[in-house]
Amino acid sequence: MQTNLQWKEIKSGAYKFLTPSVSLLKKTGITPNIVTTTGFILTTVSAVILVVGGEVGERGDHRYIAWFGIITLLAGVFDMLDGHLARLTNKMTKFGAFYDSVLDRYSELVMFLGICYYLVSQDFLLSSIFAFIAMIGSIMVSYIRARAESLNVECKVGLMQRPERILTIGISAITYGIISHFAGDFKYAMDSFPYLYIENISIFTIPIFILAVLTNYTAYQRLNHCYKNM
Repeated sequence: MQTNLQWKEIKSGAYKFLTPSVSLLKKTGITPNIVTTTGFILTTVSAVILVVGGEVGERGDHRYIAWFGIITLLAGVFDMLDGHLARLTNKMTKFGAFYDSVLDRYSELVMFLGICYYLVSQDFLLSSIFAFIAMIGSIMVSYIRARAESLNVECKVGLMQRPERILTIGISAITYGIISHFAGDFKYAMDSFPYLYIENISIFTIPIFILAVLTNYTAYQRLNHCYKNM
């Protein structure tokens, strides 16, 4: 409960920060659905960058993941702008909310497709498995909420909701790029596990592992919440 309250305060502050941008969008006549679509296009571009990086980039080339992180966070901003714009322009519709939810799911799947493709292409097989598990957890978190609310049970509980997932991936990708750019390459073998290494990309892949655990735990939290309230 405390975590949800803190997140609401952060989200409220972010909306206040974005209000000038939303006011500008209102003057241009751009609709919330266009903003939603733009966010999805940006997410697709970020995934394409990872696919290209997986095909032509060298192992350890941090630029692809760094740009992926930047564009992912930018797409997340558009994800916040659409709802705020809809409220400010009084254009909140059932289809708009439905369209936003559908593109959110597509966006996450496309994002994880890019991540998995890059990790497999660069021979980070174990990390790609965790990315796939994180994708499963992310989709189930959203599905459980949608299914519960279709049965008139509010279900917004849990640690790792969509904004937290986007921030985790975007920030870890950018951090990986910055540290790799200034600190260079590093690689440390673990004596107890000779096939496991701590290297630059661990800055990106360890949060994905954490995401894999916490998204599925959040799905469990929501399932348990529904059990208690149905």
